Amino acid sequence: MRHGQAGTRNAYDCLSGLGGHQARLLGDHLVGQGGLRFTSASTGTLARQHQTAEQIRTAYSDAGIPFPPIEVDPGWNEFDLERLTRELAPHLCAEDPEFRREYQEILEQVRISDGVHSSRVHRKWLPCDTKIVEAWMGGRFPFTGETWSQFCDRVLACRSKLDHREKRENILVVTSATPIALWTGFSLEISDAHVMRLAGALYNASYTILRLRQEQLRLFTFNAASHLAARGLLTHR
Repeated sequence: MRHGQAGTRNAYDCLSGLGGHQARLLGDHLVGQGGLRFTSASTGTLARQHQTAEQIRTAYSDAGIPFPPIEVDPGWNEFDLERLTRELAPHLCAEDPEFRREYQEILEQVRISDGVHSSRVHRKWLPCDTKIVEAWMGGRFPFTGETWSQFCDRVLACRSKLDHREKRENILVVTSATPIALWTGFSLEISDAHVMRLAGALYNASYTILRLRQEQLRLFTFNAASHLAARGLLTHR
């Protein structure tokens, strides 16, 4: 599952009010699937992931259906866009006047928005974001955090923790867009560039179903969000 809608650009790691509602609707949907049972539940260490998992757990509790303890595993964390922006944006500003203009405009829009969650600057993936992530993926500038390759290895290494579980178990993981896209891309054997396209398509509080069968990871459902059919509930950021 992807977490619900998060906060603003300058306070991203928490659910917005809408994000909490989306997460609860996801929990209610799972409960409605014949009381779907999970043998384990995991999130990364990020607050928006854990808050989403807690909303799902609460839906199960209210329905009187057992729900496993929520395990925390940093392997499921999203990459740190805030840190990437802080370290790579100055390099891009120095070499690309268009990026510098766009980036300064974003900073001004964030200032003017005054933390209003519905402001467009907080809800859109903008060209500057893409350029920053592409620079990181390509290793164009010095960066003190994990590389793209290290990030991919970390997320995909979570598979080894699942391979040793019993067969026919339902395992719930609440994570973020790029880890879901990586696992989906791995099952389809697609390139990194296409992985990021998958990440960009994912709705908040959507679910993706992957199955481990022997040595194969197979995709069965991607980005399902029928529980968010009401107007205004489908969001990407």
